Amino acid sequence: MIKKIIFAFSFLMVISISAQKKDDTQAVTEAAEKLRLAMVNGEKTELESLILPELTYGHSGGHVDDAKEFVEKLVSKKSDFVTIDITNQKVQIVGNTAIVRHHFYATTADLGKEPGDVTLDILLVWTKVKNDWKLLARQAVKVEKKK
Repeated sequence: MIKKIIFAFSFLMVISISAQKKDDTQAVTEAAEKLRLAMVNGEKTELESLILPELTYGHSGGHVDDAKEFVEKLVSKKSDFVTIDITNQKVQIVGNTAIVRHHFYATTADLGKEPGDVTLDILLVWTKVKNDWKLLARQAVKVEKKK
């Protein structure tokens, strides 16, 4: 009888954990989409609501922005994304941390520069704060050329 109770309890725990990961995966996917839209729109309040003050935002060229610089560049259009398309997104949940990788293709119209196209691979690190997912880190790398 005790073995049946332990088995049933274990089974329910596995189902519960699995359901929680699915819910978290969906929530992170939604947060990443909100970030994509906020980066295109350059909306300060929305950008700030999605990131942590400790944000470290790495560019493919090597420069790293803090949270303030990240928001300021997008709001001022110093970094101006006309479009951002994301493909091949994979989300992995590890406790209260989410690792997101995706392919990033954007058209840009940065102040003082010719319009351009950007193709990158991105790593995002999100952390769960209360019930919300907040961006803690981002790193972009240039896409490896196929031989």
